[in-house]
Amino acid sequence: MRMLCAVALGVCLVAAASTARAQDDNAKKLVGVWLVEKSGSDLPVGSSIEFLKDGKMKAVIKAEGMELKLDGEYKVDKDKLTVKIKIGEESVEETATIKKLTEDVLEIEDKDKKVDSFKKKKK
Repeated sequence: MRMLCAVALGVCLVAAASTARAQDDNAKKLVGVWLVEKSGSDLPVGSSIEFLKDGKMKAVIKAEGMELKLDGEYKVDKDKLTVKIKIGEESVEETATIKKLTEDVLEIEDKDKKVDSFKKKKK
C-alpha cells in the first residue's frame, strides 16, 4: 500500500512550463486523458490521468498487478499545476513542473527532478 501511495504522489506532480504560457492555454491543453509512456518516478507506465474542465481529475494507477483509482482536484496557475487527491482518509497535495505541454505530449518534473512523459489518448 505504501508503494501505491508513493505512486499516487507521483501522479500529483505537475507544475511550471518551460515557456511562459497563459494560464488558460495550459488549462485547456491539459484537459483530456494522459497515458504514462515513460516514467522517471514511481508512477508506473500504463497508468493514466484524466484532467476534466471543471478542475477535477481521475487517475488510474496500474502497479503490481493491481489497479488503483483515485479522484482529486487540480489547479493551473500560469505554468504551475497543483494536484490534490484523497487516499483513504488522507489528502495529499503536490505541485510539479510542466517541462513540455503540447496538444499531445506532456512532460512533468517532480520536486526530486524526476521526469514522467505522457501521451494524450486519442478520442
